[in-house]
Amino acid sequence: KLKQADSVMHLIHTTAHSYLLFFSNRGRVYRLKAHEVPVASRTARGTSIVNLLSLQDGERIQAVIDTRDYEMNRYLLFATAKGRVKRTKFTAYDSSRKAGLIAINLRDDDELVAVVPTDGVHDILLSSRLGQTIRFAQDEVREMSRTAAGVIGLRLRPGDSVVACAAARPAATLLHVTTSGYGKRTRVERFPRKHRAGLGVKGIRLVQDKGEVVGTLVVDPEDEILAATRHGVVIRIPAAGVSVQDRWACGVTVMSPDPGDEVVAIALVGDDINGNSDQDPEVNPEAASETR
Repeated sequence: KLKQADSVMHLIHTTAHSYLLFFSNRGRVYRLKAHEVPVASRTARGTSIVNLLSLQDGERIQAVIDTRDYEMNRYLLFATAKGRVKRTKFTAYDSSRKAGLIAINLRDDDELVAVVPTDGVHDILLSSRLGQTIRFAQDEVREMSRTAAGVIGLRLRPGDSVVACAAARPAATLLHVTTSGYGKRTRVERFPRKHRAGLGVKGIRLVQDKGEVVGTLVVDPEDEILAATRHGVVIRIPAAGVSVQDRWACGVTVMSPDPGDEVVAIALVGDDINGNSDQDPEVNPEAASETR
């Protein structure tokens, strides 16, 4: 249940023994144990994040990652609204400082929009609000320090901004979902590999009544997706039920928000970054942790 003017922004499957890493729009990271987040019923309003984290004025949570350990051979890839990307060792963020850590240095009025755990091997996909997507090799983004500002990943046209970042898998599909509830899957192979800092290619064709891109996910047919609206409606969608279409297609209806409502977040239901299934007995498959 949401307070007036509140909305769901992140949906996370986790277990009591996992760490939750909260990344803010201002490029800081905070850490909690999952069991430090109070358990509540499905219809409860939950606990305000400001009561759990020492957020600064104007700071809001932009990405949440859960993990049970900090693996030496894994990286975190950061993407900003203005198209910059940075790759840093996961171990650089192993800190329990209550005041948080700098996760990425941001320039001018830029903001952090996505944080993706990677193995350092798979290509990267960056997607924009107006439907552009670029695919480039991960090694084009050299490993950087925790406080680095990153490099240009996607060169944006005026009025556009990055909304999502994902690690590409050749046999998978890239799911686009718009604010109006339209979506489609496109085979990753349909996105040609380019050098970073390009304009990318069209990932979805947007027309007036279909809204803008709210997010993208790399999915397999057996995956399931959670989609949430601004007014707190959450549905579960089988990936196989979303049509596979070419890059220039508009998509089909995957969710029908009520008048005045819109889709604001999507999340993958499935294995976490440590390979732990969401069928873990500590996890209710129908429940997800939410941050607002």
